[in-house]
Amino acid sequence: MPASTTYDLPISGMTCASCAGRVERALRKVTGAEQVSVNLTTEKARVLAPPASLPALVEAVREAGYGVPTRTLELQIGGMTCASCVGRVERALGKLAGVEQVSVNLASERAHLEVLAALDDNLLIDAVQKAGYSASLPQSTKDDQSAVQRRLRNERLAVGAALLLALPLVLPMLVQPFGLHWMLPAWAQFLLATPVQFILGARFYIAAWKAVRAGAGNMDLLVALGTSAGYGLSLYQWAQAPAGMAPHLYFEASAVVIALVLLGKYLESRAKRQTASAIRALEALRPERALRVVDGVEEDVAIAHLRVGDLVLVKPGERFPVDGVVEDGSSHADEALISGESLPVPKQPGDSVTGGAINGEGRLLVRTQALGTETVLARIIRLVEDAQAAKAPIQKLVDRVSQVFVPAVLVLALITLIGWWLAGVPLETALINAVAVLVIACPCALGLATPAAIMAGTGVAARHGILIKDAEALERAHAVNRVVFDKTGTLTSGSPQVVHSQALDGNSADLYRLAGALQRGSEHPLAKAVLVACAEQGLDVPTVADSQSLTGRGIAGRVEGRELALGNRRLLDESGLQPGELAAQAQAWEAEGRTLSWLIERGKQPRVVGLFAFGDSLKPGAAQAIETLHAQHISSHLLTGDNRGSANVVAEALGIDDVHAEVLPADKAATVAALKQEGVVAMVGDGINDAPALAAADIGIAMGGGTDVAMQAAGITLMRGDPRLVPAALEISRKTYAKIRQNLFWAFIYNLIGIPLAALGYLNPVLAGAAMALSSVSVVSNALWLKTWKPTSSTQEAP
Repeated sequence: MPASTTYDLPISGMTCASCAGRVERALRKVTGAEQVSVNLTTEKARVLAPPASLPALVEAVREAGYGVPTRTLELQIGGMTCASCVGRVERALGKLAGVEQVSVNLASERAHLEVLAALDDNLLIDAVQKAGYSASLPQSTKDDQSAVQRRLRNERLAVGAALLLALPLVLPMLVQPFGLHWMLPAWAQFLLATPVQFILGARFYIAAWKAVRAGAGNMDLLVALGTSAGYGLSLYQWAQAPAGMAPHLYFEASAVVIALVLLGKYLESRAKRQTASAIRALEALRPERALRVVDGVEEDVAIAHLRVGDLVLVKPGERFPVDGVVEDGSSHADEALISGESLPVPKQPGDSVTGGAINGEGRLLVRTQALGTETVLARIIRLVEDAQAAKAPIQKLVDRVSQVFVPAVLVLALITLIGWWLAGVPLETALINAVAVLVIACPCALGLATPAAIMAGTGVAARHGILIKDAEALERAHAVNRVVFDKTGTLTSGSPQVVHSQALDGNSADLYRLAGALQRGSEHPLAKAVLVACAEQGLDVPTVADSQSLTGRGIAGRVEGRELALGNRRLLDESGLQPGELAAQAQAWEAEGRTLSWLIERGKQPRVVGLFAFGDSLKPGAAQAIETLHAQHISSHLLTGDNRGSANVVAEALGIDDVHAEVLPADKAATVAALKQEGVVAMVGDGINDAPALAAADIGIAMGGGTDVAMQAAGITLMRGDPRLVPAALEISRKTYAKIRQNLFWAFIYNLIGIPLAALGYLNPVLAGAAMALSSVSVVSNALWLKTWKPTSSTQEAP
């Protein structure tokens, strides 16, 4: 019986001793579990249990109502050449106890995993190595780029040497159409082909052997078998040839196939590197050092030595090393590579700055607010990396095909060999046709079709200020035919002002004082507008007691002994009050598109105290955004809690098709769900109360400058609050999805046409090898066309 293993499980959700006892009892019920102890202070459980018990232990904890924390990590995978390799690495990692999710990307050569926090990274690396591949934790950006450059240089040298040795072998075939008939002697062909086969082609044998040992097949196995068959047949023909007769040899076929495959893999590596250029450009924005100011003295320090609260001096032309707030100085910041905003953004004391942006003409003293992984730039990089690591749902079909692709090709090659031999052709002809089948079959193109397009598409989107959360969001966004907009902060500036007010008793100052008291501490844009108006008038705003938020209606509290409430028409109606003599004025202001707030006194004798009208300007790009959507045959909808009059004015000004006004925050999700019955819906918003609607939509789009809650619920985040980015996001999603379909079509068609032609003898191994090399290169090159994309609507773009 194998020895038991000690498991240390972190547990979340325990609050008291009874929780610890419940977890302990749950763990003891697991078969074979012994010596169970749960520590409430450290929030850990130590269990002695049989090997491979981890999944059962985790399930027991979760069924008891508690959590076992997980973490995400990436592994750099080496040695993958095709879609079959991807599947094998995923299966090897997925079998490990403690691995919850795994996704392997052939284009980036990385595995993205969600694992239990207690799982040892070395177990993951060992599992990959046992499957026949190499694995390591990602290096620093500079080290990683150096390794890539070294690998490309080595591949380039191997390609050059292979082509140099193979050219004399294939030259007689190339000059034959011009009436020149000559052939290298057999010994010369042997000397040229052997180093190509066994030195430059050694990588195929090594990878093929690892695949066979792991009980699987891959592209390397097909190439190794095919070229070895051609090389072996040449040796046999040479040995059997009568003295004085020139044998019919195929050394050139095996050598040229290896040279062409090496060339194809080199070009593929270069192209794959270009698909990841967006990540490299963002990572290059991270400065490594900063000027910290302590007691007026400047000191040059590494970024790692900075702490939140430190003062940092940023000179003209330098990049901001941290996220922070300007303490002193004035300048402009170039945030083009972060938000896509090409115009310099003015910076004054109190303004926020983003790490990675370039300081303009002035010296700025910045108070550090975020460092390392907490900066905006780090979060952007993480989002783009996650999107590029994720698999689109359409990739599942490719994965299923890839699992059986290599075995199916081996069977087809065997059928080709036997079929031609039974048909009476010479064995060497039958073998050459079988070799052509092995060589032309290419699972590489299938494996690269989707990830290459996703990496290129999400990368170029990020360059224009559009962050796509994952491949699933991209796939859903391409089919959107209805876009629902929130109003305030999305289509309007989100900075309303009090433009009209009227107090029933004529005491305007008192109206503002009381309303300002109710709004104290609120972050709502209308609240800020009232408080700004109070400050401008120099009013002394009293304190409020028993403040209460009335969701979807307004706010209430006690001010100077009076029970007051400030809110919309719904609050007025629910209080049983009528506008009275303010009715005509309210109607006129609503007709102007104003947002109204009523101040009422509650209690034994409820009454209307006064009325505020707020104005909010439309964002400059809002009308063009709606126009672009309509040109894309996408309908537009306005969803707001504001009064119908104000909503209709905005809708008419922008040309919006449909209006849903006076909708409570809790009902926004239901409205979106109803629209989903008619089509694929995108919801665009920026506030906390938009989060449920964003989550309810087929795809949520969070505007830049919005809340973290909104961005978390959204599948797409826009780095700046330009409405024109909405049609741009949908456009790049459609174009990326179109590239995925194009790539998959050509990858499948290539194999569906190429393999039968090779089996029927219409393609010799040299042409088959060239076609195979071309297929994967063409798929990646097609994806790279996405890098030239620019939004149809004239949003301000990064240079």
